[in-house]
Amino acid sequence: MNYTFKLKEPNSEKETLIYFRSFFSNENRNFIYSSGEKIKPSEWDFENRLPNDLNGRTQRAVNHRSIKKQLDRYSGFFTEIVNRYKNIDEELTIDIARQRFDEEFKKIKIKDDFFRIYDEFIQEKENDYSGNSISKSTKDRYDYNKRLLQDFQDYYKLKLRLGNFDDKIYNKFLKYCIEIKDHSANTVHRNVGLLKTFLYWALSKKYTYNNNFINFKKPPKFRTDEIALNYQQVEEIYLYDFSKNKRLERVRDLFVFGCVTGMRFGNYSRISKQDIQGDFIRVVDLKSKSKKLSIPLNSISKAILEKYDYILPNISNQKMNEFIKEVFKEMKFTEDIKKTMKYGDELVDKKSEFWERISSHTARRSFITIMKNNKVPDKVIMSYTGHTSLEVFNNYYRPNEEDKVNYMNEVFK
Repeated sequence: MNYTFKLKEPNSEKETLIYFRSFFSNENRNFIYSSGEKIKPSEWDFENRLPNDLNGRTQRAVNHRSIKKQLDRYSGFFTEIVNRYKNIDEELTIDIARQRFDEEFKKIKIKDDFFRIYDEFIQEKENDYSGNSISKSTKDRYDYNKRLLQDFQDYYKLKLRLGNFDDKIYNKFLKYCIEIKDHSANTVHRNVGLLKTFLYWALSKKYTYNNNFINFKKPPKFRTDEIALNYQQVEEIYLYDFSKNKRLERVRDLFVFGCVTGMRFGNYSRISKQDIQGDFIRVVDLKSKSKKLSIPLNSISKAILEKYDYILPNISNQKMNEFIKEVFKEMKFTEDIKKTMKYGDELVDKKSEFWERISSHTARRSFITIMKNNKVPDKVIMSYTGHTSLEVFNNYYRPNEEDKVNYMNEVFK
C-alpha cells in the first residue's frame, strides 16, 4: 500500500504542518494524519515529498534531518501495520490505521487493558446464544487462567498488554508455571491452549494486531501416574461410618456416586428426580451440550439417590476437591505414591500420600478402570461416560499393581 507526505498549506510563506497520506482503495478515500512536524514550503522537496536535503551542520540542516527522522517513523510504522494485517489475512481500514497511529504517536491507550478484555472474552463465551456457550467447568478454567496471568504479572512486576505479549514474555510465563507454580506438563499444555484461544479472539476482535502468539509452542502432554480406585476400595469407602461427620458423609456419597456412574462431576453433582426415568439416569452431557447420556442405575447409585430423596448434595467442584481429600485422610489412605512428571525434557519423580492425590475426577477414572478390568466393551463404557474419542477415553484407564499381577497370572497359569 503506497503512502506519501504532503503539506497542509503548500502555498504558504510560513511554516505549515506535514501530513502523512495513504489512499485506501477498499474505502476509496485517503487516510490523512498529521505528523505534528512543520516546515516552510520553500524548504520542502515537492518531487520527493521530503524536506530539502541540506548538508552541513547549520541549524536548518539539523532541523531538516530531525523532521526526516520523524517522518521515517510514520512511514516505517505504517509499513509494519500493513504487513501485519496481510499476515493475518485481515482487512486494514482507515479507522484501524488511525487507532494504531494514535496509540503509537499520541500515546493514547485504546482498548488494551489486558484483563478487562479478558473479562469481555469470558463473558462473550459464557453468553454465546448460538449454541456454543462454554460450560461452567470451562468458565472456571478460564477464570483460573486469568488469575494465573495476574499472579504472573505481579510476580515479575510486569504490565501485560496484548501488544507486548511476545516470545520473551511467553517463555517467562512458561518458566513461571513450571518453576514457581510447579505445574505439570499437562497443566501447562492446557493453560497455554486457553491463553492462545483468548489471544486469537482478541486478534479477531481487532483489539490487537500482534500475532506473535501464533507461533507459541505448547509443551507436549505427558501421561502422568494418576490414581484410580478398584472396586474393593470404592466399597470400603462407601461402607465407612461417617455418621459423626455429616459434611464428609455427603462428600463421600457424592464421590462414590461418581465412581459407580462414570459421570462428570458437573453432571452428577446436579442430578434431580426428573433425570431418573425408569432404571436409567438420562441427562445431557454438560461438555458436549448435545450428547444425551443414558446410564443404568445399580444398587449403589440407586441407594444414594434414595438416601437424599433424589436431590444429591450441592457442593462446588473446588470444595469437593478439598473435602474429598479429608475423606481419604480420615480413612488412613496415607501410603506414599510416586508420581512421575515431565518438565521440558526432564522426568521428575515426586512422592505424596495417597489422599493428597484424590480429586473429584478420580471418581470418573475409577469407574472406567473398574469397568475395563471387568472386560466391559469400550463402546459400552463410552456410552455411559459420553466419550467420543477412544484416545481420550483410554487415557482414563489406570490398572493398579494388583490388576497387573492378576492379568499376568490369568494368562500364564
